[in-house]
Amino acid sequence: MPRRNSRFFNLQDSVFKYLLIGVSAFVVLLFITLFYMLIDRSFPSISINGLSTLTGTVWNSAAGIFGAVPAIAGTLFSAVIATLFAIPISLGVAIYFTEYAPSRIKSVLSLFIDLLAAIPSVIYGIWGLWVISPLIKIYVQQPIVGAIGFIPIFAGPAYGLSIFLASMILTIMVIPIISSLSIELLGGTPPSLREGLISLGATKWETVRHVGIPFARLGIFSAIILGLGRALGETMAVTMVIGNSYLWPFETSSLFAPATTITSKIASELYEATSTLHIASLIELALILLVITLLINTVARLIINRTIKRGYY
Repeated sequence: MPRRNSRFFNLQDSVFKYLLIGVSAFVVLLFITLFYMLIDRSFPSISINGLSTLTGTVWNSAAGIFGAVPAIAGTLFSAVIATLFAIPISLGVAIYFTEYAPSRIKSVLSLFIDLLAAIPSVIYGIWGLWVISPLIKIYVQQPIVGAIGFIPIFAGPAYGLSIFLASMILTIMVIPIISSLSIELLGGTPPSLREGLISLGATKWETVRHVGIPFARLGIFSAIILGLGRALGETMAVTMVIGNSYLWPFETSSLFAPATTITSKIASELYEATSTLHIASLIELALILLVITLLINTVARLIINRTIKRGYY
C-alpha cells in the first residue's frame, strides 16, 4: 500500500512537472512564432528597401518610399520623455503611500491607482483630444511660444496636438505602473532595517533615502523599464493626440509640432494599405518596434545582473 501511494505521488509530480514545462515552452514558442511571422510578412519590404527603411526620412506610399526614421524618433522621444516625467511623480506617490499616508488614505489612493491602470487607452485619447489639448494649447504652448519661441524646440505655431501632448498623456498612463510596483517594493523593506534607523533618530525621509530606496532600487528600475515598455507600445491614445505628421524632427524640431510614432503610423495606415510593399513596410515597422523593445529589456537585464554580481543591492 505505501509503495502504491509512493508511485501514485511520483506519477502525479511528474505529470505536474511536464505540464509546467509544456506551459513554459508554449510561451517561448508563442514569442518565436510572433517574431518569425513579423520577419516573414515584412520580408518584401526588407528585400526591396534594405537599410533605407532605417535611414530614410520620407514616407510616400504612392512613390514606394518608406523611410521610418521620423516614426522611430517620435516613438523613442515620446516614450522616454513620458517615463522621465513619470518617475518622480510615481516615486513620490509610492513614498507617500508607504511612509506618510493614513490607512483610509491608502485604501482610497490604491483604488485610484488601480482605476488609472484599468482605464482603456481610447478614453485617455478622447480626454487628451477634447480636454487636455485645448488647455495645453492656450495655457502652455501659446505662452511659451510667445516668450521663447525663438528657440527651435519651443518654436510655434502652437497646434495643440503635438508630440508634447502625446508625451503628457503617456506620462499619465505610465504613472500607475511604476507607482504600484514601487509601493509593493518599498513596502517590502525589512522592518528591522527601518526600525534600526528610526531608533538612531532618522526621519521618515532619511529612512526612505538610506534604506527603502537602496533596498528596492533594482525592483524600481525594473518597474521603470516596464513603464517605458508600456509607453513604447501604446497605440490608440497616441494616435489620437500626436497629430500624425511625418515632419518631426527633421522639418521641424519643435516640441509643440505634430509628429508620429511607429504604433500611430501602423494604426492610421494598415487598413488603408493596398500594395504588398506598403503592407510589408508597415509590418516591418512593427518588427522594428519589437526589436527596440527587446534591446531595451536586454540592456536593462544586463544592468541588473551586473549590479547584483558587484553586490550593489
